[in-house]
Amino acid sequence: MSLRRGLAFALGSVLLGSAAQLGMRWSMTRLPHPEQLISTLSNGSVDVAAVAVVLAAILAYAVSMFTWLAALRDLPLGRAYSLLSISYALVYVLAASLPLFNETFSLSKTLGVALVILGVITINSRPARAPELRSAS
Repeated sequence: MSLRRGLAFALGSVLLGSAAQLGMRWSMTRLPHPEQLISTLSNGSVDVAAVAVVLAAILAYAVSMFTWLAALRDLPLGRAYSLLSISYALVYVLAASLPLFNETFSLSKTLGVALVILGVITINSRPARAPELRSAS
């Protein structure tokens, strides 16, 4: 078991999940409301790129789950789970920074994200030991 490998898988899961969330947000602003979906499909005016991004985001979520499972083999759960919070900060910063999301920065949101990151740093500041597997005896 390798803590470095577990950390790499956990951060990979965070990146994939964040990308999926941003992709879903972008797509949902370009697709019709559910009650309009059938009529939009019948007249062929669905944004194909948005549908493709939704499908890619679903795939990213699936791959993210597999990388998360791999991370749990090598990291203590408390440490691994705290790393998922990085996704909140990453999505917030990217959504507010990139004009295509039309989101804004605010003092309260930024302070909240800073507290989340401070919590992640606090939880992960002590050296961790790889979890030991217990034998079923």
